Amino acid sequence: MIEKTNLKEKFGGFGDYWKPKIVGEINDAHIKLVKLKGEFTWHHHEREDELFLVVKGRLLMQLRDGNITVDEGEFIIIPKGTEHCPTSLDGEVHVLLMEPKTTLNTGNVVNERTVPAPERI
Repeated sequence: MIEKTNLKEKFGGFGDYWKPKIVGEINDAHIKLVKLKGEFTWHHHEREDELFLVVKGRLLMQLRDGNITVDEGEFIIIPKGTEHCPTSLDGEVHVLLMEPKTTLNTGNVVNERTVPAPERI
C-alpha cells in the first residue's frame, strides 16, 4: 500500500534526542527521523554512507579536516569510513536520515547513545 508521510506530524510525535525513528524504507535503506540537541559522538561507519537532510534548525557536521554547517533544506552525505560528529547549532535540529538498514547510529562506537533497533513510527 502506498502512503504519504507528513514530516511535521512525525517529528511532533516524539521528543527524545539522538534516538532515530524509522519512518520508511526504500530498497535496502531506511528513512529515519531524529531530533538532535548538543553534540553527538565521534564515530564512523565502515560500510555505509549516510545522508543527513536538515528539516528544521542548523546542523554542524564536525569532520577531522574541517566543519560544515548544514542549514534547513540542505543535506550532506557522509561517505563510509569518514569520522564525523553531528552537533546542533542554535538548539534543536530535526534531521531526516537515509542510510542502509545495517547502519548503527553510533557506527564503530557502542555507548549509551547506541540504538541497536530503532523504533518504527
